Amino acid sequence: MPVRSKNMRRIVLAVAGLSVAVMAMAEESSLDCDHAMTTLDINQCTAVQLESAQSELSQYVEASVNHHVDDPELLAAIEDSQQAWEAYAAAHCDAVHTQWREGSIRGVMALTCKTQLTQQRTHTVWESFLTYMDSTPPVLPEPSRLIK
Repeated sequence: MPVRSKNMRRIVLAVAGLSVAVMAMAEESSLDCDHAMTTLDINQCTAVQLESAQSELSQYVEASVNHHVDDPELLAAIEDSQQAWEAYAAAHCDAVHTQWREGSIRGVMALTCKTQLTQQRTHTVWESFLTYMDSTPPVLPEPSRLIK
């Protein structure tokens, strides 16, 4: 297996592990996201949404890698594009955080930014690597819709 594929799998596993940890924290604290009122609760609920989106992205990236395992050049390109996207998403959402740095809303704004970009990336990965040009069903179903 190429080194790049091993790195991609590590990234996928790390994100999946982080998702489980945040979901467990939310369940432990009996967080009611439908009625969150405090800044802390709202930020935690928004973080849970991000973790869910990241988990879904991991699933779609992993499926893309598995689906194209016989094409090392494409696997390297997928990994490169994922790393570039991660750098872009981090930089862009850090800028959003900076824009709102004076208010308590900065956390939720940055988390929402990351969630939206993650959902967009998931759809792009699905469309680019898990669908076909003909009527063949996609490898995975179309990912969930974007949050607003």
